[in-house]
Amino acid sequence: MRVLGIETSCDETGVAIYDTARGLLADALFSQVAIHAEYGGVVPELASRDHIRKTLPLVDKVLAEAELLKTDIDGIAYTAGPGLVGALMVGATLGRSMARGLGVPSLGIHHMEGHLLAPMLADEPPQWPFVALLVSGGHTQLVRVDGLGRYKLLGESLDDAAGEAFDKTAKMLELGYPGGPAVAALAEQGNPARFDFPRPMVKRPGLDFSFSGLKTHTRTTIAAEGKKPQGLTDIDKADIARAFESAVVDTLVIKCRRALKQEGLRTLVMAGGVSANKRLRAALTEKLGPEGMGVYYPAPSLCTDNGAMIAYAGAQRMVAGERDTDDTDVRARWPMTELAPPSQAA
Repeated sequence: MRVLGIETSCDETGVAIYDTARGLLADALFSQVAIHAEYGGVVPELASRDHIRKTLPLVDKVLAEAELLKTDIDGIAYTAGPGLVGALMVGATLGRSMARGLGVPSLGIHHMEGHLLAPMLADEPPQWPFVALLVSGGHTQLVRVDGLGRYKLLGESLDDAAGEAFDKTAKMLELGYPGGPAVAALAEQGNPARFDFPRPMVKRPGLDFSFSGLKTHTRTTIAAEGKKPQGLTDIDKADIARAFESAVVDTLVIKCRRALKQEGLRTLVMAGGVSANKRLRAALTEKLGPEGMGVYYPAPSLCTDNGAMIAYAGAQRMVAGERDTDDTDVRARWPMTELAPPSQAA
């Protein structure tokens, strides 16, 4: 099957074409960072309006890149949730309308399942079963994966997601939007020995996360340093960014190692926007490698929201016979635990 994938869950418009015989044929992405930067975060209405402007031109772009016509498409997958409802509706409406017009099936895909499966697009993909760390602006979850749609939630953030904590820390440090890459870049200049931030919940049993306390500790440190005669200097900001990033990275690594040991598995897959963090990748490889545990990541271009992951996930489910029904709708909230293998969902 040749499947067109459409991703419009938040502030990036992604469109791609995946061929089950030839792999990824074309992939295009438009980021709305410049639109939302002046507001310090995503404005849902602006996001929806820009998806309307960009999605069809990106469809034409990937078709041209793949040297295909619309009539060469065998199915259309789109992100049905979770995400911003208005943004999701743009992709869903366009995807389902195109599918109806072309006489091909459509299918709504879970956004986080797309992220989870993104590493499968690599030349040497991981083999199930494995533990997946899904870490992004809206989610921090550890999931046991035994196959497509066979997911068991092991732990998740009880408050802020890791990516959300990065964004809020960036805002406190006045680094602008998007926050995660800005904090990581500033942390490269920081002194790792100056501040020692807490590693939340690592001494408690279980695999859940909590980053709100770390965020509060960061705010308190910023306030204390700002009261000094010279105020909060650039050096202070870099050192705080480094301490914050180190605390998040250490917490994620400890929990991943714990999850692998608990499940008796030796393969970790990491996906989502925060999976692009270089310090996190290096720490996982350094800590897990000597214990014979393998770590897989998506290509850097597939860490953020993208159409390729939706096209791939859609193709796997459509090949197994899964299709949209007349009452399929987008969902702002959609627990991964509600997903089922294609044979059951079809």
